[in-house]
Amino acid sequence: MPNIFPPLKWYLVLLIYIFAPALAFCNSYGTGLTDWSLASTYGKIGLFTIASLVGSEGGVIAALAGCGVMMSIVSTAADLMQDFKTGYLTLSSAKSMFISQVVGTAMGCVIAPLTFFMFWNAFDIGSPGSPYKAPYAIIFREMAILGVQGFSELPKHCMAMCCGFFVAAVAINLARDLAPPKVSHFIPIPMAMAVPFYVGAYFGIDMFVGTVILFVWERINRKDADDYAAAVASGLICGDGIWTIPSAVLSIFKINPPICMYFGPSLAT
Repeated sequence: MPNIFPPLKWYLVLLIYIFAPALAFCNSYGTGLTDWSLASTYGKIGLFTIASLVGSEGGVIAALAGCGVMMSIVSTAADLMQDFKTGYLTLSSAKSMFISQVVGTAMGCVIAPLTFFMFWNAFDIGSPGSPYKAPYAIIFREMAILGVQGFSELPKHCMAMCCGFFVAAVAINLARDLAPPKVSHFIPIPMAMAVPFYVGAYFGIDMFVGTVILFVWERINRKDADDYAAAVASGLICGDGIWTIPSAVLSIFKINPPICMYFGPSLAT
């Protein structure tokens, strides 16, 4: 990495690999709870940290490269957690799942760079008029610049709110771990609470509706709920994803909510 990106010194790469396992554990734990990998969020932690350490002399390049390394590590841990969950549901061997993950990661180390260079040479990546505009590249670059210049450009009280929510999350986790089982059952999990704030309110609404359905289902038939809840949830998630297609079509025709519809009986001719 230092040979490819000289501003990213070897000791910074070592620092990433020292802290990455703990963050990878947190990401895999959160993915197991919510089925949502927050690898980009943990990558931003490395981005801001390295940008502030390197400073103006190559800090942006070093921060972006370090962010990529951090995201690769924590996302691999989340993928392994998802594979273990799939293996558990299909009664597969955990050892086989782990070996397959190692083989796939090794193949990705070769295939992913070749695929990137193929796209890089075939298309105008990053250009506003290109099909591959890479909008996240601009966003992460701006965050790296912010990390180099400092947090003075952030809105007022932004850092104070971040620190406050961080302390609150730690306190809630401690309370959940230390409280008796009868009490801890009613204490929310901060990791699960944080996902709707990250992806938007629609995710929280979906989770709430799904939780209500599962709660009622368990009261009616506990065995069927335990056996088929995962399959039904997967179907609902797929249906929600398929809805993005007609949603995109409506957006193309400039049809935005609210949409008024009326359904009535057909008139006999």
